[in-house]
Amino acid sequence: MLRDIERGGIDAVRRWSAELDDWSPKSFVVSSDEIARATSQLDDELEQHIAFAQEQVRRFAQAQRDTMHELRVEPAPGVVLGHRHIPVASVGAYVPGGRYPMLASSFMTVLVAKVAGVEQVLACAPPQRGGGIHPAMLHAMHTSGADAVLCLGGVQALAAMTFGLIDGIAPVDMLVGAGNAYVAEAKRQLFGRVGIDLLAGPTEVLVIADGSADPRIVAADLLGQAEHGPSSPAGLIAIGEDVARAVADQVDELLVTWPTADVAGVAWREHGWIAIVEDDDAAIARADEAANEHLEVHVEDAKLALYLERLRNYGSLFLGAEATVAYGDKAVGTNHVLPTLRGARYTGGLWVGKFLKTCTYQQLTAEGTRHVAPAAAAISTAERFGGHALTATMRLERAAQTP
Repeated sequence: MLRDIERGGIDAVRRWSAELDDWSPKSFVVSSDEIARATSQLDDELEQHIAFAQEQVRRFAQAQRDTMHELRVEPAPGVVLGHRHIPVASVGAYVPGGRYPMLASSFMTVLVAKVAGVEQVLACAPPQRGGGIHPAMLHAMHTSGADAVLCLGGVQALAAMTFGLIDGIAPVDMLVGAGNAYVAEAKRQLFGRVGIDLLAGPTEVLVIADGSADPRIVAADLLGQAEHGPSSPAGLIAIGEDVARAVADQVDELLVTWPTADVAGVAWREHGWIAIVEDDDAAIARADEAANEHLEVHVEDAKLALYLERLRNYGSLFLGAEATVAYGDKAVGTNHVLPTLRGARYTGGLWVGKFLKTCTYQQLTAEGTRHVAPAAAAISTAERFGGHALTATMRLERAAQTP
């Protein structure tokens, strides 16, 4: 598909969109009138809740950005080194909308990119059956700061943004956002031509629980995340067999009336798991081995600091009974684009820093050359890079004539 679209341009995009989504509008760019109509369909209360969640995400992203400082040091006389944090110029944000209209995803991708200072953010989402982006999603994408919105889904959307196939819109430099297996694979193959945030999916949740935990709440949190899809793993690390049995019983009981039992039940039966451990040390070791996307810790409050200090591998951490994945996914302020499939061993999730390039620079005087050139020339000569050595010794000779 990617090869076909790169060669065939917008005509190939249109052909794939028609075949896969039954969608071939005159323009894939959503107009301001369409955005206004979408907003008019929202009730005031939902609009206010969206604005609240956006502000939560914005404040946290800005607080993170404020921790990232420019650097300028003089490690030796006449030698200045430093770095700058430079925003990526253009980002394509994919907002998934297949099984569910994921309106919160635009908070995490579009809005955070704008906080980072990205000049152009192009957002895209697939059409609903019958056409057009879900109204709440479209409103969220626009109010999160998207400079343009495309009603285009899947591989064809990522290809169109990467190859610059939409009239008047330059190719993007980076692709972000979650999606199905095809979206993830397209991102993997396009990486290098563009940057990406990470490869994610299917979503997963892990809960550590001891005897102080409420088994019904723990069971609800497992099923709440499992409703994403029938392949979404949900795991429990139970400190004690009694905890494991209590939570398992509550899962079975909740599934009788669970609103998305047709999905969550399949996910739990086919991909759910329970590990029984003896103590906190074993629970921490098992959780770090799992390196899960979402990690909830339901233990005695006095032990939460221990878990925060010692846990190392997770996408996002939810400490205590009042913290839940749904808060992080929708409205608390942290980002929900997170590593899965044990990716938390080597990376965190999407955050404002992902949209910034930390670029170094150097500036020297003649005194600085006298300090650095001998070592640079000697190392270059040892490596048989004679030309490199000359660029240093020529400067050294010139510096010798400088007072």
